[in-house]
Amino acid sequence: MTPASLDLTILAVLAPFAAAAIAPFLTSIFRQNAAWVLAAVPAAIFYHFTGYIAPVSEGQTFTPALEWAPSYGINLSFYIDGLSTLFALLISGIGTLIILYAGGYLNGHPQQGRFFSFLFLFMGAMLGLVTGNNLITLFIFWELTSITSFLLIGFDHLRAASRRAAIQALVVTGGGGLSLLAAFILIIGATGEIEMSSLLSNPDVIKDSGLYLPIFILVMGGAFTKSAQFPFHFWLPNAMEAPTPVSAFLHSATMVKAGVYLLMRMHPLLGETELWTTVLPLFGGATLLVGTILAIRQTDLKLMLAYTTVASLGLLVMLVGTSWEKALEGAVLYLLAHSLFKGALFMVAGVIDHETGTRDITKLGGLRGSMPITFAAAGLAALSMCGLPPFIGFIAKEVMYEGTWTMGPGALWVTATAVLGNAMMLVIAAAIAIKPFFGPKVDTPKHAHDGPVLLIAGPVVLALVGLAAALFTHFTGEFFIGPMLSSLTGSTMNVSLHLYPTYISAPLILSVTTVALGIVLYWQLDRLRAIIASVLRAIGWGPDKGFDQFVSGIVAFSTVFTRLVQAGKMQTYMMLIFGFTAAAVLVPLFTAGGMPDMPAMPVYAFYEWGILLIAFLGLVAVLIAKTRLTAIVSLGIQGFAVALIFMLFGAPDLSFTQFMVETLSVVILALVMTRLNLAPRDHRSPASAIVTGAIAAGVGVGIALTLMAITQQPFDSRLSDFFTAYSRTIAHGRNIVNVIIVDFRGFDTLGEIAVVVLTGLCVLALIRIKTKPDNDTPDESAAVEALSKPVEAR
Repeated sequence: MTPASLDLTILAVLAPFAAAAIAPFLTSIFRQNAAWVLAAVPAAIFYHFTGYIAPVSEGQTFTPALEWAPSYGINLSFYIDGLSTLFALLISGIGTLIILYAGGYLNGHPQQGRFFSFLFLFMGAMLGLVTGNNLITLFIFWELTSITSFLLIGFDHLRAASRRAAIQALVVTGGGGLSLLAAFILIIGATGEIEMSSLLSNPDVIKDSGLYLPIFILVMGGAFTKSAQFPFHFWLPNAMEAPTPVSAFLHSATMVKAGVYLLMRMHPLLGETELWTTVLPLFGGATLLVGTILAIRQTDLKLMLAYTTVASLGLLVMLVGTSWEKALEGAVLYLLAHSLFKGALFMVAGVIDHETGTRDITKLGGLRGSMPITFAAAGLAALSMCGLPPFIGFIAKEVMYEGTWTMGPGALWVTATAVLGNAMMLVIAAAIAIKPFFGPKVDTPKHAHDGPVLLIAGPVVLALVGLAAALFTHFTGEFFIGPMLSSLTGSTMNVSLHLYPTYISAPLILSVTTVALGIVLYWQLDRLRAIIASVLRAIGWGPDKGFDQFVSGIVAFSTVFTRLVQAGKMQTYMMLIFGFTAAAVLVPLFTAGGMPDMPAMPVYAFYEWGILLIAFLGLVAVLIAKTRLTAIVSLGIQGFAVALIFMLFGAPDLSFTQFMVETLSVVILALVMTRLNLAPRDHRSPASAIVTGAIAAGVGVGIALTLMAITQQPFDSRLSDFFTAYSRTIAHGRNIVNVIIVDFRGFDTLGEIAVVVLTGLCVLALIRIKTKPDNDTPDESAAVEALSKPVEAR
């Protein structure tokens, strides 16, 4: 690839964001033909990435980059290898079909332009995620997928179910994103590397760092939430509230595979450890079984496909978790096959819903005559999902079983889980391909017929590509599966695929067993659905309900906490502020070993003792004052004593400023207090007095110890030397303090003056408030009682 081609790669990744900006405008111009125009963008991106197929198949990698924040080591850099190339081709290729499909599905919708814009934003985020090299930019694109999927899932925002599903997806995947950010920060701190390509060049760097366990846990948090692994699986089926183009794009072919992509990308860095090969197969296997069981219960076409998507993601995670070469090959093959057949089947479900008015499988039947093209696309995609020849799904299943059967310890359990899960997915595939199209004709809300070309092009093309990928096995293995597998293993891998087995083997027997078991389960589908439904009703609670309880708990806690810390009382606010201040200065001193050495008692002159005595008497006066006004005046004694100390140490300007501030503070506070109708002094209980006294002592002791610790450090005179050297030559001033305030800190001083002026205006406003006589002052309890009444009662 030439440098110009690498620059084009950056443009290709960022192009969807530009398309998102102009999509509403083009939609308003071209109207029904806007989809054809907009689809040219992902089609061009797809064409560009096809140029990487041959180089990456030869083991080449590319790292185009654009400077972003170089001082922090953050660049807009990308890493192109077999893994990222295949994902980019899937995103842009299926994205092209989705844009066309959305043009037909939302034809005439007043917000179609906005929908296109959201789709392109998501497409760009996903392309940046799978090609990202810099860890920080990868994380930014990762979070962008969560935000844009929130917009797409909640597209029909007037429906409560859509809003709930969007918020749920954002909370779950966004929380996982924060976990991933923490993992990346630990990786950068432990290795000193911020580029994925640099990490992959030394794959053992994380395992040898001593932080492998926390990094592993945090990476799993990001991957499991994004790819809907149990117990975080519940958000994906709920996201079916989104329009079908969203389901076909985000929740089958792209976003939900982001977690699987992350696990595949991190496999050379985190894989092949006991923790990896235990946790991933366990959670992946559980997700596979939970997803297929819940899919059998459903009668909604999209929900059936959604739960099998959860199951398929679990299968991929289980296979990646084995770290077994042949099982990894099966994972790569199944990822490709799943993207093709599941994208097609989601589009088929949308066509059925769009053209019949329902997607309830119990209310559909006999559609093969009125929807022959849709039926053909559904049949081809379902055959691949069932794992039958001659489709890519069959090859993926054969390689998968070969990998799990020969992997060594745990092979039996992993293989049995895969067989059972695949058999139940066959049930769903058969139900979707057979029940709506065969049997007696059922009256539907709309007159059933095949959709327009924009609707049927997508499922037909994806179904045929699934067939072609199997027929041209050598091409598929050499240019797609081999390079991607090399990225997972960290070494060059040659893949040899066969459409049909050449002899009877364990994988073939397992495939026949899967099909036979699936046929038996399909024969008992209605009974299975009833049994599963009754069991789930008996269990009652589930992660989805738990999410609502979790959110309700947070809201309840927030309400209680807000009432506690925002009680409307100045005393509470001041206690919180100074309490946290005391903690902020004391905790580091005690926990970080920063306690200062106690200095020796200095020898003071008699006038210095006199100043200390004045300060002490002022403190006593504040404590024993009978009125607030007396306490304010006494408090000024402390400031005057400090001003005298400044004068003794040769800072007359600072001393004068202190005298002025203290005088003005006392005068202003005294004026304000005389205008307010307050009790002579506080009537706090002894317990409250002890608490506030302890907080005050904590702040005072903490500040004193902090200042002592600072002054005991070696003095760094660089700043003082700078001001001494340049105050005269640059600012033309002899008084260094004045030069610092007026010139070097001119804007800061201007801001401080603005604050003082604003404060003075507020004080003036308070002083000018006319208070009512005491006998006219309304009873406070009566006012509170009046405000607590409903508006109608007032």
